Amino acid sequence: MLVLENDVALLSALEFALEAEGYDVRAFSNQMQLLSGQDIVSSASCLVVDYRLSPLNGLEVFALLQSRGMKAPAILITSSPDTQCIEDAARLGVELVEKPLLTDALSRKIAEMIGARSLH
Repeated sequence: MLVLENDVALLSALEFALEAEGYDVRAFSNQMQLLSGQDIVSSASCLVVDYRLSPLNGLEVFALLQSRGMKAPAILITSSPDTQCIEDAARLGVELVEKPLLTDALSRKIAEMIGARSLH
């Protein structure tokens, strides 16, 4: 599972919580780190990505990864998504989880998307 969140404290908390649930997590605090990885596309089971990133927002990062062949589903985490964000996420097939995050809600969404069999 890939997690991209520019808030380092939140990233660390997400990484800890998801690993405690048994997920193999690769955490990134900026999109350049994530996008420069060569094996990222083929190894991802799920992408959890913050919306408010720069220079590309989370949906743009997901679309770029899809163009590189990534088949994994994505969850967009954001606070107060506007109508355009909601519409764009739906068009790309990206699930939304609003901040503040409850790790239970995020974990349930991940399990729905990739299934419990994909743990580890």
